[in-house]
Amino acid sequence: MPAPPAHTPRKAALAFIFLVVLIDVLAFGLIIPVLPHLVEEFTGSAAGAALWIGIFGTVFATIQFASAPIQGALADRYGRRPVILLSCLGLGLDFIIMALAPTLWWLLLARVFSGVFSASFSTANAYVADITPPEQRAKRYGLIGATFGVGFIIGPVIGGWLGGIDLRLPFWFAAGLALLNFCYGLFVLPESLPPEKRARRFDWTSARPHASLLFLRRYPAIWGLAAVVFIANLAHYVYPSVFVLFADVRYGWGPREASWVLALVGVCSVIVNVLVIGRVVKAVGERRALLLGLSCGVVGFVVYAFASEGWIFLLGLPISALWALAAPATQALITRQVDVDMQGRVQGALMSLVSVAGIIAPISFASVFGLFISDRAPVAFPGAPWMLAAVLLALAVLIAWRHARPAPVAEVAAQP
Repeated sequence: MPAPPAHTPRKAALAFIFLVVLIDVLAFGLIIPVLPHLVEEFTGSAAGAALWIGIFGTVFATIQFASAPIQGALADRYGRRPVILLSCLGLGLDFIIMALAPTLWWLLLARVFSGVFSASFSTANAYVADITPPEQRAKRYGLIGATFGVGFIIGPVIGGWLGGIDLRLPFWFAAGLALLNFCYGLFVLPESLPPEKRARRFDWTSARPHASLLFLRRYPAIWGLAAVVFIANLAHYVYPSVFVLFADVRYGWGPREASWVLALVGVCSVIVNVLVIGRVVKAVGERRALLLGLSCGVVGFVVYAFASEGWIFLLGLPISALWALAAPATQALITRQVDVDMQGRVQGALMSLVSVAGIIAPISFASVFGLFISDRAPVAFPGAPWMLAAVLLALAVLIAWRHARPAPVAEVAAQP
């Protein structure tokens, strides 16, 4: 079926892309509370499950690292819409494989599929850049963040409830949502990049993973920001790598309890993205918003690391939620430095950085967690992965302080 007209009003197009992102996040959120426990059924121990979750994350990120630049180049050459549709279809098939998996190796195969097709988030960022004036991008990326938050409010709660019935039921539900997303995009989602603004040809040389990273050399003004993206995502991987197993070991929380905590994380994220980001960026500018967000992330992770009781851990959630200030501010600062026909490739290159972080982080956090809950631990400290994440974010603060350039005063004043 041909794409809907490209001249669809911008507000409608933005609503379309928000719904695409929402359903994708909802599908991922469904499996978060149950995947570690499914792996634990196969391995027989929390430490063994932590190691395999780390392996899954590393495999996923390695495949994504190879795929993301190709997807970014395809989006610049052929448009955003077909890449988003292919992603939704592929993720639907991935969740079906996970639902049927009889062994850990089937789950590993599913991670390979997921790494290949998980392009919709980076392409969505390019889509938003296509239809949004530069001075409004931080606010729009904040709304994308809010969409993530809504997905993580609803998804884990449904996943935890369904997982209480059967650990595989959330995977079937997630598959249905992803395939519904594909059908929605097929009939409704308009193209955001008109033919005259697309790259003239698809360049396989530039689509190679290392070439995608080298591509960032064309934009030295964003090198420091790219480093912040890398380190921040490195730290963020602590959540999918250890949270569910950490909550079980430290506080005795099962899938349902963990899902309610994840839902609370989503509520805090929505509040920050909808009510806080636009006001803070308007008041202090993108650079200061970035620094404030990263600093709150450091404090939140330190609280998590040393929280001896579940209620203390919960006190860290609203502090850590302010970390959400950083991502849209970083994206807005980066997009100011990039030509319109290069947005997809830059986003693909940044996604490659995220993938490199994903290659390193899951096995690192899982290994640290496994070590500090094992008999070999120098000291029993289940919060060690959170402390490592806090140190990483502190490094990101220093880099952002040095390299993030504020927007021109006239542009900041013009933001709604």
